[in-house]
Amino acid sequence: MKLSELLREVEYKGQYTKDVEIDNVTDDSRLIRSGTLFVCVRHRSFDGHTAAQEAVENGAEAVVAEHPTGVSNELLVKDSRAAYAALCAALRNHPERKLRMIGITGTNGKTTTACLVRDILEPYSMRCGLLGTVQNILGDEETAPELTTPKPPELYDMLGKMVNQGCVGCVMEASSQALQQGRLSGIEFDIAVFTNITQDHLDYHGTFEDYLKAKKKLFGSAKKAVVNLDDPHAQDIVSACKGEVVTYSAVLDCADYTAKNISLENCSVSFELVSKGRIVHIELGSPGIFSVYNAMAAAVCALEAGVPPENVSSALLMAQGVCGRLEKVDCNSEADILIDYAHTPDGLENVLRALRETCRGKLIVLFGCGGDRDKLKRPLMCGVACRYADTVIVTSDNPRTEDPQSIIDDVLKGVGKAKSRVLVEIDRRKAIALALKKARAGDTVILAGKGHEKYQIIGNEKLPFDEREEVRKILAAPE
Repeated sequence: MKLSELLREVEYKGQYTKDVEIDNVTDDSRLIRSGTLFVCVRHRSFDGHTAAQEAVENGAEAVVAEHPTGVSNELLVKDSRAAYAALCAALRNHPERKLRMIGITGTNGKTTTACLVRDILEPYSMRCGLLGTVQNILGDEETAPELTTPKPPELYDMLGKMVNQGCVGCVMEASSQALQQGRLSGIEFDIAVFTNITQDHLDYHGTFEDYLKAKKKLFGSAKKAVVNLDDPHAQDIVSACKGEVVTYSAVLDCADYTAKNISLENCSVSFELVSKGRIVHIELGSPGIFSVYNAMAAAVCALEAGVPPENVSSALLMAQGVCGRLEKVDCNSEADILIDYAHTPDGLENVLRALRETCRGKLIVLFGCGGDRDKLKRPLMCGVACRYADTVIVTSDNPRTEDPQSIIDDVLKGVGKAKSRVLVEIDRRKAIALALKKARAGDTVILAGKGHEKYQIIGNEKLPFDEREEVRKILAAPE
C-alpha cells in the first residue's frame, strides 16, 4: 500500500519525500526492513521516540511520532498508539469491518464466556473466530496466544486470516492492558460484554479507578453493550456506553434478562432465562453460581446477536469445558483433582465456594501469587483460601524476578486464625505432591492459578510445567 493511502487513516502534520510502498507497520525497531513505517510508542519501560534515529538508519521509510525527534520523513500525530492501531488495520484492508465483532471484558469469566459465545454462534451458521487467553481460532487454524489481546500487527493479521477462511464473526477477550494501550482503538464492536470487575492488575494500572477506566473504554465504541447488572460497578459501565444497553441479572427483576429457578448441582447449573415475555431453559455442565453468570452473559450476547432461543439452549447444553477452568485431571486417584486459573481473590472465592458446596470429603487448595504483579491481592487470596478450604498449601506461581519466599511472606499475612491449616512449599512440583499425599478418597484437590498455562516463569525463564502431567507423574511414581 502506498504511504499516501495509508496516511489517509490518521491526522498528521509533516511531510515525506517519496510516496513509497509500505508493507510493514511496527513499533519495534528490531523488526524494521525495507517498506517499513515505524511508529514511536511510549511503553512503560521504553519510549519508542528514542529509537526514531535507529529506525531510520535501519531502513524505515518514514516515522510516526507524537513530538519531533529530528529525523527525516517524520509525521506527527496526537496519539501514536491510536495511530498505530489505525495504520495496522488499514494496511490489512480493515478485516474488522468485515466481521461481526464481539468483545468481552471483565476481571473474571472472560475466557469461559468468550468460548461459550463461540460455541453458540458456530452451530448457528455463523463461522466465528476466537481470540483469547487459552487459544486463538482463526477458522481452520489454531494458535497458542502470547497475549490475551494481541498487539495491533498480530491482531489484524489474525482478523485477516479469519476473513480469508470464511469467518463472519470474531469473539475476543479484551484485556484491561490492551484497552489502556489502545490496541483496540478504532474497532466499532457490534456487541461488548461486561462480566464483572474486582481487584486485579493494580501493578499495571496503579489504582482500581484506573483499572475500571480502562475497562470502560470498550463500551465507548460499541453498538450494543451487554452488562451484568449485579456487579457493584455496573452503572459505571452503563454510563460509558454510547450504544444500546442490555442488562442481565440473577437478582434484579429490573434487568432486561433475569435468571429464575436457579439450580446448582455437583457438576452443572440450570435456570430459566426470562426476558420480554420469553423464557429460555439453560443448562451448563459447570458448577457454581459464577457458571450461571457466565452462561447468562453468553446466552444474552447470542440472543442479542439474533440466535434463536432453541439454538442457544441446545448449544450451551452441549458446550465442552474450557481448558484450565475447573478442569478435572484424568488420573489414577480416588480424590477429585481439579485445575483452575483462579488468580484473583474473587475468582478463587467463586471456585472454592462452588466446590465447598459439592465436595464429598475435605477440600484441599494449592495456590500461589505471581511475582512482579499486584502485591495487594496476596493476603486477600490467602484469606479466601483459609475461609473455604480444609487444607491450604501456599506455593509459587510464576515468581518471575521476585524472591518466591518474599511473595509467600506477603500471602501469609492473610492467614489470620487458620495457621494450623496452612502449609508452605515453595517448589510447586513438591507442593502438588504434598497435596496429593494428603488427599483421601472423596476429597477434592484444586490446583489454582495456572489453569491453561503449561509453564512456570522463574527469573526471566519460561520453564515447561504442565500440572496435568505433573499430577500423573507423581501418582505413577513408586512410594
